[in-house]
Amino acid sequence: MKKFLILFLLISLSFLLSSCWGKRELNELAIVVAVGVDKIDDGYEVSVQIVNPSEVSSTKPSSGQSPVITYSAKGASVFEAVRKMTTITPRKAYFAHLQVLVIGETLATEGINQTLDLLSRDQEIRNNFDVIVSHQASAKDVLNVLTAIEKIPANKIISSLSGSEKAWGSTLSVTVDDLTNALNRIGKSTVLPAIEIQGDKQLGIDKTNVERIKTPVILKYVGLVVLKQDKIIGLLTEEESRSFNFLNNKIKSTVEIISCPKEGKLTTEITKSTAKMTGKFDNGTPKIEIGITIDQNVGEVRCNINLNNNIEYINKKTAELIKARIEQTLKTIQKSYQLDILGFGEVLYREDHKAWKKIKDEWPTIFPDIAVNVDVKVNTSGLGTMSNSLLKHD
Repeated sequence: MKKFLILFLLISLSFLLSSCWGKRELNELAIVVAVGVDKIDDGYEVSVQIVNPSEVSSTKPSSGQSPVITYSAKGASVFEAVRKMTTITPRKAYFAHLQVLVIGETLATEGINQTLDLLSRDQEIRNNFDVIVSHQASAKDVLNVLTAIEKIPANKIISSLSGSEKAWGSTLSVTVDDLTNALNRIGKSTVLPAIEIQGDKQLGIDKTNVERIKTPVILKYVGLVVLKQDKIIGLLTEEESRSFNFLNNKIKSTVEIISCPKEGKLTTEITKSTAKMTGKFDNGTPKIEIGITIDQNVGEVRCNINLNNNIEYINKKTAELIKARIEQTLKTIQKSYQLDILGFGEVLYREDHKAWKKIKDEWPTIFPDIAVNVDVKVNTSGLGTMSNSLLKHD
């Protein structure tokens, strides 16, 4: 009787186990690694970059085909365009491995909420893919450029974004979750990395683009676009984007070039940057304090200088350079764009929510004139293997 009871329980439990009713084999799917969305007339054009498995396999020799294929479809909505894609793709598009969403400049100028809504709502798509904006080009054209070294252009787009963010500081990785959260916070403004096509975009489609020593067409990040609510209204230059990242505590490493005491230049490598932003109300008037602490090494010396005797000079000059550039960027953000993309409002709200409540309705008119004090401190520790330059002047 005990055996029959155990058998009955096992059979009953088997009905509760999930099975592979919805399974899909890899050879039935088209793996999408990048999506581009453009605004055209009264509708949308959606482009997908799909991996050609036989061309990226490490076990099979190349047949000479392109490693990726781009398909495009048009529709009155983004969702309709995605569904109409099934009429041209040989397999059903599979979005679970999506790495990057490229938003066309025209669409970004008119508004990106519908695109974000669809891609955030779809259960098949993970919300950790990056979002970028095409600059002076359509998203479709960006996805059509074949890239060297990285066979899959989407991989190149992501690796360049990550590499420049870590080593230069002019870009910023923004996932769809980051973007959605930013557009729901106080001020509803943020930034996105901008990418452009350098060279003839028609040559970028041709496979010869990756068969030459010097690639004639490349994809390059050119700074950060500024979004007001869900629409772009401008572009921070490369230097302004670096300053924004200093303020936003996103600089991991970068370089600075300062003048030597007499003549020549000296290049430093910033290895750590920490920004702390605080707010206060002085008799009801909001103020922002930003303290930035920087660690750096001497990277390259092109002048006659005794480094050991000039550490304080190097610290001072680097701090002055960074502070001046940051203050100029703040002026652009406050006066030209008049958008709180750095989150000053949230800082003031956390400091004193009662005082913030009194000014929140007038914040858009207060923000452009709010006093911001920036303090930069630099510490130079590494001088390399030599304390003096090889350059000697008579």
